[in-house]
Amino acid sequence: MTGNNEAITCPFDFSDALEFDPTLTDLMGRDAPVRIRLPYGAADAWLFTGFDAVKQVTTDQRLSRAAIVGHDYPRMTAEPIVSRESINVMDPPHSTRVRHLASQAFTQQHVDALRPRIVRLADQLLDEMEQHGAPADLVRHLSDPLPQHTVLDLLGIERQEWPRIQESVRQLLVVDPDHKETAATAKADLTAYFGKLVEQRRHSPGEDLISTMAAARDGEEQLDDRELAVMALTVALSGQDTATCQISDIAYLLLTRPELMEHLRRRPESLTEVLHELLRWIPFRKGVGIPRLALEDLELDGVRIRAGDFVHVSYLAANRDPRRYPDPHAIALDRPNSPHMTFGWGGHRCIAMPLAMAELEVAVGRLVERFPDLRLAVPAEEVRWDTGTIRRFPLELPVAW
Repeated sequence: MTGNNEAITCPFDFSDALEFDPTLTDLMGRDAPVRIRLPYGAADAWLFTGFDAVKQVTTDQRLSRAAIVGHDYPRMTAEPIVSRESINVMDPPHSTRVRHLASQAFTQQHVDALRPRIVRLADQLLDEMEQHGAPADLVRHLSDPLPQHTVLDLLGIERQEWPRIQESVRQLLVVDPDHKETAATAKADLTAYFGKLVEQRRHSPGEDLISTMAAARDGEEQLDDRELAVMALTVALSGQDTATCQISDIAYLLLTRPELMEHLRRRPESLTEVLHELLRWIPFRKGVGIPRLALEDLELDGVRIRAGDFVHVSYLAANRDPRRYPDPHAIALDRPNSPHMTFGWGGHRCIAMPLAMAELEVAVGRLVERFPDLRLAVPAEEVRWDTGTIRRFPLELPVAW
C-alpha cells in the first residue's frame, strides 16, 4: 500500500443484534477513503464507503476482481470463500458473457413460474410449525430450511443429499483460523459434487435451474461444464446464505418493532417496498466482501491508488449514506424507492436477485398472513445471535401466536 497514514486495524467482529458496527460508522464519518487491515491477508486495502464512491469502484474496469486470484488478499475468513473459477472473481467481458447466459435462469418470468413451488415449500414448513405448537423456533421451522429447500429443490438435488450440502456450505462461512483445513475440504467436496451433477444434467436434463442454465444460448455461446458447475455452486452458496439470514433478520424486526408488523397486516400490498427498505437498513454481514486489485494508477474519491493496491467497498455503509438516504439510520416505510446495494452493484450484482426477492416475499407474506398474532416468546435481549461467521442473524427466534 502507498500513502503515509497507518492502516486502521478492522476486525469487523461486532455482532450486537442488528446494531450498526461502530467501527464502520467511524470510517464512514471520515473525509476521505482510508486504508484498513483485515483479520486475514498479507496486505492492507483501501476502503470506500460512500454510495457514489462504491458505485464508481464497482463499475471501474481498472479495478479487477480476477487479478486477486493467486494473492493472499485482505479478507474476513481464513480460507477464501470464492474459488478461482467463480463468477464473483471474473471480469468483463468474460463475466458479462457468463452472467448473461446464467441470468436466463433467473428472469422475472422464470422466477414467477417457480413461485408456486416456493409457496408450497413455505406452507409445508409453516404447517409443521403450527402442528408443533407454540413456542416454536422460527429459524428452525422457516428461515433456515426454506431458502435451503428452495435452492436445493430448484437445482434438482436429491433430498437425501441436502444435509451433506448444507453442512459443507456452513463449513465454508466460519471465520475461526483453526478451521481453514475443514473449510478447504468443504469447498473441494462441493466443487466435485456440482461437477458430477452438471455431467448428469448434460445427459439427462430436467426441470431444474442447472438444466435451464445448460440450455441457455446466445447465438453459438453457451456455458461450458466448468462454468456451469461454478454457477451452480455459487447459487447454492448465496441462495442459502443470504436469504436465510435475511428472513431471520426481517422476522426479528417485525417481532421487535410492532409498528412494522402492523403496517404489513394493514397494507399487505406494500410488502415488496417494505422489504426493500428493511434490506437497505439491515447490516446483513460483517465487514466487507471480495476486494479488487488496481491494474494501474488511478485517482478515486480524492485518493491516489497505485497499481497493485487492493480496494474494498462497504455495501453496508453505502446503504446508510446520508447523501443518498435522508435520515439513513431510520427505517422509513414511506421512503421514496431508491435502489440499495444489499444485492451488490455493477458487474457483480446478484443475478439471482429475483429469486431471492420471491423467497423473501413468500416467507414474510405467508408468515404475516397465517400468523397475524405472532410474537416473540422470550424477551428480545434473550435472543442469541451468530458470532462465529461473517453473517449477522439470530440463531433462534422462539415465537408464539
